[in-house]
Formats: sequence, C-alpha cells, structure tokens
Amino acid sequence: MRDRYPPIDPYETGFLKVSDIHTLYWELSGNSQGLPILFLHGGPGGSTDPSHRTFFDPDVYRIVLFDQRGCGKSTPHACLEENTTWDLVNDIEKLREALEIDKWIVFGGSWGSTLALAYAIGHPSRVKALIVRGIFLCRQEELDWFFKSGAHHLFPDFFEQFLAPIPLSERSDLIRAYYKRLTDSDPEVRKKAAKAWSEWEACALKIRFDPSLFKSFAEEHHADALARVECHYFLHKAFFKTDNWIVEQAHVLQNIPGVIIHGRYDIVCPLSNAWDLHKAWPQARLEIVPEAGHAASEPGITDALVRATDQFRGFL
Repeated sequence: MRDRYPPIDPYETGFLKVSDIHTLYWELSGNSQGLPILFLHGGPGGSTDPSHRTFFDPDVYRIVLFDQRGCGKSTPHACLEENTTWDLVNDIEKLREALEIDKWIVFGGSWGSTLALAYAIGHPSRVKALIVRGIFLCRQEELDWFFKSGAHHLFPDFFEQFLAPIPLSERSDLIRAYYKRLTDSDPEVRKKAAKAWSEWEACALKIRFDPSLFKSFAEEHHADALARVECHYFLHKAFFKTDNWIVEQAHVLQNIPGVIIHGRYDIVCPLSNAWDLHKAWPQARLEIVPEAGHAASEPGITDALVRATDQFRGFL
C-alpha cells in the first residue's frame, strides 16, 4: 500500500488580489519546471495544509496550493461577500494566468472535487486530467442526508449535540437555522454555532473516530471559516443553476482523463455520488476503497490518491 511522499517546503509563496475585497494565499512546491498540478482543498471554508503537498512526486510535479476565499491565509477571514462557486472558478483561472501555466492536472477532494469538476466543466481546455475524491455534488438529497435524515442514524450522539443550539421550532431546516446564527452580530452566538457545525462534520470523517482531527475542526479560527462558508454555500446549493448540475454537465468532461476515488463507507458524502458521476462520465476510472470513509488521510484513500498521481506522471 502506497504512503505519501516525504514532507517538503514551498519554494515560492505569494498573495493574489482577485477582487476589491479578496486576496488569496498561494504556494508552489516540488519541481519548479515540473508538471503543474493544482490541489483544491475541501470545505468550502477549509484550508491548505503542509501535508497536502505530499500526495505528489516532488521530482515530477510543480505543486500548486491556494486557500480559497475567506479561509486559511487568504483575506478577509470568513468573508461571505463575493464568495460563490463561480468566484472561485474565476480565481483558479486568475491564478493559472498569474503563474503562466497553460494546462494543469486538477486534484480535489470533498468540496475540492465539486470545485474541480465545476472548473473543468467551465474550462475543459485548461485541464490535462482530473483526480477527484470523496465526491460531493451539493444536491438536495446529499444535504438532506447529512443535515436532516440519514447520517444521524449512525451518529445520534453527535447529532444531538448538533441540534442543541437550535430551538425545536427551527429544526425543520437546520442549514437555514445555522446560517441565521453564523451570521449573527453577537460573536458568542456565532462562535457557539461554528463549533457545533464543525464538530458535527468532524465526527463522521473517518471510519474510526479521530480525536485529534475532531479537535482541529473545533479550533475557533478554523471552525469560524469552515462553518460560515460551508453554510453559505449549502444554503445557496453551491450557486448551481440546477440541483444535479454537475452530472448534467458531465458530458463536457468526456475527453478529460480522470480518476474518481471514494470510500465505501463515506458518511459525509455517500458513495452514490461517485456512482452517479461515473455513470455520467464513464471514461473516468472509478476506484471504490473498501475499508474507508471520507478522509484523505485514511490509509486506503491515501494509497489510491498517490497511485493516481503517479499514474499521471507520464504527462510530463
């Protein structure tokens, strides 16, 4: 089973102003003359991490990481204004142009898979290949599964904690109820809601509960961005025109080589998401990891991701 490559440091970092409001942090690592590959982090509202550089052979790849609007080292923190899927797609193009990259491989997991697919559908001529993991399509059935009826059957203890900040009268629409609190002017209301939202997501990321991961998600600065930006995107259904937009547009991907990786027991994003995407994009190879949930750090998911990035080294 493959493990990640050794840790590396960036050889270049910078900030890119993409609007009057937003400035993005970006970094380059690996081979400065290598095959460009873009890493898209999850959330929305998550951030990049040094470990994200290690999915790629540093002798082959020019590894591009950036923090999306409102999170990580990008500014302003947790900002919802001018923060939509299409703003992020445009940001990716601005970053590609700023780095003078003609075409790149795009790699993304969870929300990063959503954004990778949306970008590839919008700019197919700029994508050499796609590696997507833990597929999230932001359909109503997926949101209902995790925030209404489905996942709570497996995690009733944690779901009860998730419900706690919300009065009974508002529990029929938890995303809207949380949005009200995550945008409240009272910082204590916002802080309490962000912690509860982030902990609910963290409890379900792995087959085996990971206390350190749970604690990192609950950290105040991280939770604030993750909860606010996620809730903002989910309330607006990722700003897609239709509920099943990615699957409906997947015909655009037919000439793009791809790998779809998904854990059999993914509770955050059920396997049916990857199955539906694969049926609409049969040219992509689907790998179902038998003993894994959602997190890229689970051994089976890591193995599949590293093998996938190794597979595309031939594009150099």
